[in-house]
Amino acid sequence: MTTVHEPAVTAPADLSVWPASTTEQPGGDLAVGGVALAEIADRFATPVYVLDEAEVRDRCRTYRHAFPDSEILYAAKAFLCRAMVHWMDEEGLGLDVCSAGELELAVTTGFPAERIVLHGNAKSPRDLETALLLGVGRVVIDSPSEIARLAAAVGPGGHQKVMVRVVPGISAGGHAKIRTGTDDQKFGLSISDGYAQHAVARILDQPQLHLTGLHCHLGSQITSAKPYLLAVRRMVGLMARLREQHGLQLRELDLGGGHGIAYRPGEHALDLTTLARRVRAELNEACAAAGLPVPRLVIEPGRAIAGPAGIALYRVLSVKRTGAHTFVAVDGGMSDNPRPALYGVRYAPRLIGRRSTAAPAAVTVVGRHCEAGDVLAADVPLPGDVHPGDLLAVPVAGAYHLSMASGYNLVGRPPVVAVAHGRARLLVRRESLEDMRRRDVGL
Repeated sequence: MTTVHEPAVTAPADLSVWPASTTEQPGGDLAVGGVALAEIADRFATPVYVLDEAEVRDRCRTYRHAFPDSEILYAAKAFLCRAMVHWMDEEGLGLDVCSAGELELAVTTGFPAERIVLHGNAKSPRDLETALLLGVGRVVIDSPSEIARLAAAVGPGGHQKVMVRVVPGISAGGHAKIRTGTDDQKFGLSISDGYAQHAVARILDQPQLHLTGLHCHLGSQITSAKPYLLAVRRMVGLMARLREQHGLQLRELDLGGGHGIAYRPGEHALDLTTLARRVRAELNEACAAAGLPVPRLVIEPGRAIAGPAGIALYRVLSVKRTGAHTFVAVDGGMSDNPRPALYGVRYAPRLIGRRSTAAPAAVTVVGRHCEAGDVLAADVPLPGDVHPGDLLAVPVAGAYHLSMASGYNLVGRPPVVAVAHGRARLLVRRESLEDMRRRDVGL
């Protein structure tokens, strides 16, 4: 009797944290936006960031659908380039910027300045001057000293819309370093000690400043709607007290962003539909109880739009086995992604470009930099035959990677490539040694 051997069946990959356009290709590769990732690595070299334009746009539309009567501002600090500015404009979002640099990039790309909000806990004179020169829509007041500085810069005949960033005393976020709604950090003005109320009173004494509403931002990587509901109650309570004290009716309430996303399969993400429904209900109920008109809601997503749309591609440089540990070193690291060193975040890298039949083994993917903390992914499964020359792809790499990149070891920051409809195009070129030499003018 002849024994028939069934061909081995490879379990489908879990692509839940990858862009929706991601497909498996013959030979073990993945394609995003209709373009094979190995092809991008060959064409543009590594490390390289890939940004799925359709994923970015779809996430913008998801926000507009979930919050149809709200103002959606993309938090530019997550990642900004001219193409991103253009996409946000076309999708009907505003922008939340933190510096004159982000503001100037947006406006010189053609983005309407009146749809931009300027943030920052320590705005420089140039930040404020540029905001006024370009006609920014609103400035978020973050400290008492900014009130006089901004009023003086506007001048007696000028006019500028402002909001006040309030600290509601709520602890939320994925890590202590990204929790910004409590009284023990650098942002905003506290309700509990009266600084927020005092700032409002000072703004009302400045006729050239027009207070449109209140702002708060609780933190980042929040995966539950509950902190936002508590923030709504506390902010509406403050609005009610301001009406009693000053006869003031504010028409805007900005709840910031911080919406959590999944970086690895199985992790929780914030349910946007649930958030929108519950926040809207809470806001209506709180305002009705206080006898206030319902203010327009403002939301500031950044990571939740850009993060899942990005992929980082690296080339393996070496594999080193030391005792019980296997270190897989790649040609990037903390200079293009400092988040693991800063916050201890974890990723799920994947071998691409070839199909391996080797059993998975636990490895630590490390960077090329001279720091023991230069770890991109600790104790993750990769095929046991991973070797120099292999390609690794890291999903959910679109936010706070390149925007936080540094010049450490002078390796140069990676390029950004957009994919859409089967085509890849360069958005941001690779930083070259010549770029760095031109800045070094001291010889």
